[in-house]
Amino acid sequence: MFTEEELKDMEGLKRGSDFIEVKCGCTSKKYGDTIGRLRVFSNGQFLISCECTTVCREEKLTPYEFEKHSGKEGTRKWKNRIWVLKNGKKVPLWRTALLKYYKHASNGANELVRMRAKRLFHRDEFIRCTRCKKERRFRLRTDKECRTYHDALKARRWKCANWPYEKITCESEEERASRKSCRGCPRSPTCKGCTTCVCFGCHKCRFLDCKCRTCVDFIQNAEP
Repeated sequence: MFTEEELKDMEGLKRGSDFIEVKCGCTSKKYGDTIGRLRVFSNGQFLISCECTTVCREEKLTPYEFEKHSGKEGTRKWKNRIWVLKNGKKVPLWRTALLKYYKHASNGANELVRMRAKRLFHRDEFIRCTRCKKERRFRLRTDKECRTYHDALKARRWKCANWPYEKITCESEEERASRKSCRGCPRSPTCKGCTTCVCFGCHKCRFLDCKCRTCVDFIQNAEP
């Protein structure tokens, strides 16, 4: 899979019949270094087994999941944040030859299964009418609803008449403030935003055929 020169001086190097394994990690300002073992398979799949503590049982994590597990949450920049040790120095993945085997399709399918298993949740969002200034709720439970909200968010002059659920006008009452605080988070009805209901970008709410900056940045970051 790799030449000796490409893997030279990488710590924890092991070779299998269809994979290579190296020591890796991710650094959080709050929790410090989280150490793991990265396996790069010949089909392009990246899986990480965490060794942050002796009792940690997290195995077969995607790079994004390992990044979150280490406490380094935010936009998907795991290629910069996950590192391997080479000559005793931390080298980010994007500066190694390991990424040449990364395939978005192989890892995307695996990540979608895990997201469904963990019920990755998108809480309700609101868009303000450019005419009456009232906010209207958008549910983000399905791929179709996520796309509807995404397209409405891109519209420069979105109006109440464009609301997808039922025909309303600007004269229709706006939701009460107390009702707006309920955003559909399965952890807490009045959650202000947590890792259960706040998504920074996934295959459900970012679209390959959309040319907006948000989607383009996500796709470019997801695929080397």
